[in-house]
Amino acid sequence: MTEPILELDGITKRFGALTANDAISLRLRQGEILALLGENGAGKTTLMNILFGHYAADAGEVRVHGRPLPPGQPRAAIAAGVGMVHQHFTLAGNLTVTENITLGTEPLLRLDSRRAEAKARIRNLSETFGLPVDPDARVADLSVGERQRVEILKALYRNARILILDEPTAVLAAPEAEQLFRILRGMTATGLSIIFISHKLHEVMAASDRVTVLRGGRVVAERRTADTSPAELAELMVGRSVTRPRRAAHPVGAPVLVARGLTVREGHGTPLDAIDFDVAQGEILGIVGVSGNGQATLGRVLSGLARPLAGTLTFDGRDITRLTPRQAVQLGLGRIPEDRHAEGTVGDLTVWENAVLERLREPAFSTRGFVRRAAARSFAAELIRRFDIRGAGPDTRTRLLSGGNMQKLILGRNIAARPRFLLANQPTRGLDEGAIAAVHAELLAARAEGAAILLVSEDLEEAVGLSDRIQAIVKGRLSAPVTAEAADARTLGLMMAGIWETRHAG
Repeated sequence: MTEPILELDGITKRFGALTANDAISLRLRQGEILALLGENGAGKTTLMNILFGHYAADAGEVRVHGRPLPPGQPRAAIAAGVGMVHQHFTLAGNLTVTENITLGTEPLLRLDSRRAEAKARIRNLSETFGLPVDPDARVADLSVGERQRVEILKALYRNARILILDEPTAVLAAPEAEQLFRILRGMTATGLSIIFISHKLHEVMAASDRVTVLRGGRVVAERRTADTSPAELAELMVGRSVTRPRRAAHPVGAPVLVARGLTVREGHGTPLDAIDFDVAQGEILGIVGVSGNGQATLGRVLSGLARPLAGTLTFDGRDITRLTPRQAVQLGLGRIPEDRHAEGTVGDLTVWENAVLERLREPAFSTRGFVRRAAARSFAAELIRRFDIRGAGPDTRTRLLSGGNMQKLILGRNIAARPRFLLANQPTRGLDEGAIAAVHAELLAARAEGAAILLVSEDLEEAVGLSDRIQAIVKGRLSAPVTAEAADARTLGLMMAGIWETRHAG
């Protein structure tokens, strides 16, 4: 075995009373892909932020090629050949690919940016590593997969030889994820070494050489990927055997939310083209499709953030076609948004403030315009306990939570409100297996209590396991529904490819 090019020894990091990393040590060798696996809040992202210099460890040392890395200095990490691609991209949408990649590599007062030279180098990196992207394209016009390529190219442009990928497939569809891992394999063949953080066990098995498992801020296991299994990794990760609950037969009531001929044309996002669907009391309707086919637009309409051009939307027989966000809250339409950072929470507010943000006008949380803080904190504490929101207290700033624990907060405040209708848009994106099982159980419990749930998911296993009926969304159009019993892999694959359009046209 070659000598490690990266060593983390005894890394400890505390945030107040919380110990995020507890004496963690790991090694990475040249040309190796190491998967870092663990529950939400296990300390994975914190550890990688220490490696990249965003945080300084309270104890321990990072060495690259045997040399200590100065703590808390991203510039020193970049100079040592460490690059990081964050789960939430750090790109300027109004700038071109070239401008984003070269930003920060040249003095601000320099007038000639040597753009032609930069473009040539970007094209060369694109070809060498199989990351096709147009250097002149505006980032706002790129797909999610293309934006991720830009982030990786940005690290490679700075001569990264160690690449950290934080949840690299969290926003990618399955084909894009498969392509990404083929690219990563090609990169290691040139000598690059990669650490990727993931919750998805099948991806860990398919893409990594070794796996390090964290639990509660500590290393609890290390395995050669060839010597382990998804079942063993899941148990190591959460400390117990994990099984996702599945939908059981259940009578449904009258339709709660009904859309007919709903047509939406927005300045951004995929338009919706005369779509029809209905969700009944005690039913979960699954909407499946490759990302970017209109799911985001549908979510905006049902949240009152976009207005239909044509068609109708009714809730319990009441016309809500011109719904506003305030009316959505007043009517009790629950919402788990696709983007938990931009639409689901306010990061600088505390957990208790986010927990009651949409319910402040209710007597339980306000009196004569004054917030009942004790009641709100008590409510937040109960959400933290019931939904296992780790690393949180009622007064914790929400931005300090891991993405998965932030998602649990959003789910919890909605489930606790016992909505008549719940939009669950990618409800388990970025969650670990234990958290996914818990979220699924809560959604099925809400269904059993009579909630009408619209589940938008790119996870076919999730959609089939939870939904009573399923429709596919393709280029802003919806297929006719099929029952979950008829939704085998072949049928769903054809629906997601739009084959139903041809059949219906005949």
